[in-house]
Amino acid sequence: MEFIITDEEKKILLESARETITAQLAGKKPVYGSTTKTLETKCGAFVTLHRDGQLRGCIGNLIGVKPLYITIREMAIASAFEDPRFMPLSKKELEEIDIEISVLSPLKKIKSIDDIKIGEHGILIKSGFRSGTFLPQVAVEQKWNVNELIENVCIKAGMDTNNWQAPDTELFVYTAIVFGEK
Repeated sequence: MEFIITDEEKKILLESARETITAQLAGKKPVYGSTTKTLETKCGAFVTLHRDGQLRGCIGNLIGVKPLYITIREMAIASAFEDPRFMPLSKKELEEIDIEISVLSPLKKIKSIDDIKIGEHGILIKSGFRSGTFLPQVAVEQKWNVNELIENVCIKAGMDTNNWQAPDTELFVYTAIVFGEK
């Protein structure tokens, strides 16, 4: 059965993410609106922040351990204030950011990079304690082919670019429902 999020549910999640960040900046507790059965489903999700078209924060969970609406709230805070690549979001920046949400399918283990479809699949690489991932839209945005995607996810994971070929390395793909403000 295909997982579907309605336009109204997308709107609820986007508003919830922005309200959560706004409340955090104001030192207040956010007031949340309605939820649906779909939004109570446990699935992985990422919240990505952009400012002037540039990445400003991106944090997520690959595997759903909490209801989607809670995951989005937690990842919104993490993206805005805990992404180690960026300074915490300031009140001044709040109006300048665009929020993008990626709701993820379950992970599927693959045996070959030939199974990766650019623009459709996100990728996760795992080897020992190291791992790295890119959402499906990253390869398209960067204009990467499969080899460039796999090399860059190895780098992100702190591995050599050919580590994906090691016998103890695992590769997974996933899809995403991606939507955002604008």
